Amino acid sequence: MATPSVTPKADLGSLRIHDGERKSRGMGRRIMIAAIPVVIFAGIVAAAFAFRSQKPMVEVVSAAKPDAGGPQTLLNASGYITPRRRATIAAKITGRVTGVFFDEGTRVAQEQLLATLDDLDVKRALDAAKADREAAQAAIADYEVQLRNANIQLKRAQDLQSAGVQTQEALDNARTAVDSLKAKIALARQQVTASESRIGVAQQAVDNCTIRAPFAGIVVSKDAQVGEMVSPNSAGGGFTRTGIATIVDMKSNEIEVDVNESYIARVEPGQKVTATLDAYPDKPFPAKVRTVIPTADRQKATVKVRIAIPDLDKYNFILPDMGVKVAFLEEPKPPAKDKNKDKDKTPQAVAFIPKSAVRSDSSASFVFLVRDGKVERRAVSLGTDRGTDVAVLSGISPGDSLVVKGPENLHDGDKVEIR
Repeated sequence: MATPSVTPKADLGSLRIHDGERKSRGMGRRIMIAAIPVVIFAGIVAAAFAFRSQKPMVEVVSAAKPDAGGPQTLLNASGYITPRRRATIAAKITGRVTGVFFDEGTRVAQEQLLATLDDLDVKRALDAAKADREAAQAAIADYEVQLRNANIQLKRAQDLQSAGVQTQEALDNARTAVDSLKAKIALARQQVTASESRIGVAQQAVDNCTIRAPFAGIVVSKDAQVGEMVSPNSAGGGFTRTGIATIVDMKSNEIEVDVNESYIARVEPGQKVTATLDAYPDKPFPAKVRTVIPTADRQKATVKVRIAIPDLDKYNFILPDMGVKVAFLEEPKPPAKDKNKDKDKTPQAVAFIPKSAVRSDSSASFVFLVRDGKVERRAVSLGTDRGTDVAVLSGISPGDSLVVKGPENLHDGDKVEIR
């Protein structure tokens, strides 16, 4: 006999929260809410402590030793090596490249063949012009034969007319034949001249299909390959080259620098210069000012100066577009004959530092030295400036590390980290 199923009744009383549990949960929530401000305050304190313990980042530079004897440096500037003779070789006509006879670094002589273009069409035009000339010359030969015969006929007609045997009309016809042939010969000769002019044009078109070096130099850029189209303009868009090669005359290399217009009065043509390439800092070489370009750049407030390099052949490491730093030297002055010159002697610079390293307050100028990871404030006495540098008469020594970039709120004794 089957036992009937009994549906259990829900006991809602088991879900009831007792008063003790309700009180304990409420107390935990209040403790958590009260602890939030404490945690936030602790985080702020920790962040402030970490920020205070972080060392400020600074950039340093070493104080430069002044020039020992000889001409003193008046001004420093930087620029680039620029050749006076640089050319991008292009074709005079639009055509397809059929030959390239150079590569980057190739030394080429003046009028050396660099490349050729497709000349099939222009050669056919040249052949047609030559054929026209030959046809005109052949016509002249034929007219000259006819003219000789016409002169004989004219002589015979004159004799017969003088004897009263032939009429005046026959004589006039003979003369007309002679004059007509002379005119035809003159026309044919003009046609020969015109044909020769067309030959010259066609020959020039053929010559334009060969590209030659305009001067001796070195190829620094190869801009076209066999099969590409070249054109003297960019009408062909991205599928047409506008140049074949770029050639530089290495013997025309010189230095080009921009000098702040505030210091351009210190630069004169013929002034001696010491130049140093950024790539070879241990190989300075002498140079001299060739010219000061008589115009200023209003955007940069600078004046362009070109500097020649004597004995350029001795410095084969000088290449176009290299960065270079130059120092304009002071002309040596004759020694003073005054007996009391030691009393009036001008204080000499002990070092040269960038102007960005100098700071000042209401009392004096000072710099920050970096020693053992700390900055040390040092008062300095300044002399004349030379471009971006300034002479220091006292307060530091050559080789001292000075802060050139860093926080404005640096103080004596602060620990720093060198960038």
